[in-house]
Amino acid sequence: MSEMDYYEVLEVSRDCSGAELKKAYRKLALKYHPDRNPDDHEAEEKFKIVNEAYQVLSDNEKRSIYDRYGKEGLKGQGMGGGFGGANMDDIMDIFNSMFGGSFGGFGGGFGQTRRDPGQKYALDFEMELPLAFNEAVFGCEKEIDVTYKTPCRECGGTGAKEGKMETCDYCGGQGQVIMRQGPMQFAQTCPKCHGEGRKITEKCPSCHGKGYHEETETVTIKIPAGVDSGNRLRVQGHGNEAKSGQRGDLYLTFYVEEDEHFIRNGTDIYIEVPVFFTQAILGETISIPALDGELELELKQGTKDKEQFIFEGEGVVDVHSGRKGRLIAQVRMVLPKKINEEQKELLEKLQESYGVESRPHKSTFESAFDKVKSWFKN
Repeated sequence: MSEMDYYEVLEVSRDCSGAELKKAYRKLALKYHPDRNPDDHEAEEKFKIVNEAYQVLSDNEKRSIYDRYGKEGLKGQGMGGGFGGANMDDIMDIFNSMFGGSFGGFGGGFGQTRRDPGQKYALDFEMELPLAFNEAVFGCEKEIDVTYKTPCRECGGTGAKEGKMETCDYCGGQGQVIMRQGPMQFAQTCPKCHGEGRKITEKCPSCHGKGYHEETETVTIKIPAGVDSGNRLRVQGHGNEAKSGQRGDLYLTFYVEEDEHFIRNGTDIYIEVPVFFTQAILGETISIPALDGELELELKQGTKDKEQFIFEGEGVVDVHSGRKGRLIAQVRMVLPKKINEEQKELLEKLQESYGVESRPHKSTFESAFDKVKSWFKN
């Protein structure tokens, strides 16, 4: 991944805006963050290159150089491992919004990770929860199985046999190493002991050095009406367990399945209504399905294909405000696939009864025909 183009790393186009860049970075930094991927060296490397790519592309000057000359052009421009440079504050703001400060109910990020150096895993974690279309629209209760981490009692959560550990020789027990970048220096978590300041000499036979075991529990979740794909719900006290016995929080991210007839866009619901051409010409009142039952749709004479009819307050309830969106019915004109002789005769009579109006192409193209003929007279 380290050889990839920075735009490919962040999964954005070369002409992306700063807002698009930041959104992409948030997503990937959250995905590969070490707190969410303990002991996963591949995720750690991806996390580093994602930060490197954002550090360059979020700086207008560096981005301009990179676009013209690639990574070679950035040599001597303050590039290096870890964070640093003009965008340090920007990056830390993003991290604070993702990993710091909790929220109640719905929100866009995690609560506090509450992780100390001796904690082998984050207390909060996230699960994806699929919902049927109607479960998301009307709300429901779901029973889900949650697998969470609990500290190994035999090693006290250290991962070391009988809890015996020795001072880390890489950071000297500090848990941090000092990194230099040009005239600047900053502290970075020790990559060898992961900030603990100590290292395992012999792995615990019970947890095989992980420092934890996994347990499963069944949790009943009340899903409010109106949730949508990408929404998160915080379930307090059902995350991983700390050495103190405290439980973190579980964050559920919803994935809502599509419906055969209804298409959702936020709080609005779209439905396609097939209408036979004679119904559209003559006009008719028909019944259409709605979220709460059915509605009467009055087709005017001469209703057009793709014409929309809007029903206020018949959509999905907004999970925050409680207001309902709209139901939008869009006409799909249906023409006969075949006709018999009697129907053909009737249609021909109908067409003739309209006279010139039944052949609009003649009046539309009359001047075009004359123009084309004039081209060949010269």
